[in-house]
Amino acid sequence: MQTFGKTFGLKSAVLLVWFFSSQCAREPVHRNPYLSDIAFRYEINLNLPQYDALRYAGGSMLIPQVGLKGLIVFNLDGQQFLAWEATCANHPPRDCSLLVLTGVLAECSCEGFQYSLATGQLLDAENQTNTPYPLLNYQVQANANLLLISN
Repeated sequence: MQTFGKTFGLKSAVLLVWFFSSQCAREPVHRNPYLSDIAFRYEINLNLPQYDALRYAGGSMLIPQVGLKGLIVFNLDGQQFLAWEATCANHPPRDCSLLVLTGVLAECSCEGFQYSLATGQLLDAENQTNTPYPLLNYQVQANANLLLISN
């Protein structure tokens, strides 16, 4: 009787694992077809005067020559920082694709697409494009007054 319990337990466990793995279908990840993946590491020392705009909540700045067309760094709440690719995410890169900072938004000069720097989402996406892509997000590690941004 004890052998039956061990065998039944093992078979049950295998069936449960199979059942849950087959039922838990994940949403497919849709990679933005317009923006290529580029590897980089960029360090920001918030003590330096050129980064004064990042010292307060809602502050942002464009850093050229990093990423594809540049890097947008945004101070979300005084403690948390976000980094975005400065290229419009909803068409192939062109001369007009460099985003322009307007307060807490980034705007594409080509079509006027506007993105939230707090979320990266395309605003008014339903009226803008059929397949809206958010801004490409980069990893930010904060340690005291240093930010390490990488992809």
